[in-house]
Amino acid sequence: MLLFSLLACLSLGAKISEVQSVYLLPMSGGLDQYLANRLAGVFRVVTDPKLADAVFTDQLGEPFEQKLAELYPAPEPSEKDKADKDKQGKAPLRPSNFGRGRGTIFLVDVKSRAVIWSAYQKRNGSAPDTLNRTAGQIVDQIKKQQKAK
Repeated sequence: MLLFSLLACLSLGAKISEVQSVYLLPMSGGLDQYLANRLAGVFRVVTDPKLADAVFTDQLGEPFEQKLAELYPAPEPSEKDKADKDKQGKAPLRPSNFGRGRGTIFLVDVKSRAVIWSAYQKRNGSAPDTLNRTAGQIVDQIKKQQKAK
């Protein structure tokens, strides 16, 4: 299978080489469970999202942003910030053309919310052997990227 790696190392966020611990959001077909198994030893896989440097997900957009806000709430704004926001009014919802990537996995820096790594891996079904093989191929790409830096 052909595996394409789409690398997005942004100056605002961490680099994949700086990531020590990761949290995995639920993914279609239970791929997150297979990835967690394969990622152990590459990263420290944590079950408490507050201990993670980055999050693996298979979707971006509004639902993902809401989940991040739930897991990593912003600090309580000051009275001045609240007053400024009231003056500006509510921000309009941004339409998103992102959604389930159908094979794309993203590693997102928790602090900057930047995608620091992504890969596309075509899957042919959701059988356990297929998901395990897919997870292995994704982790192989991560290892190659880590060695390249």
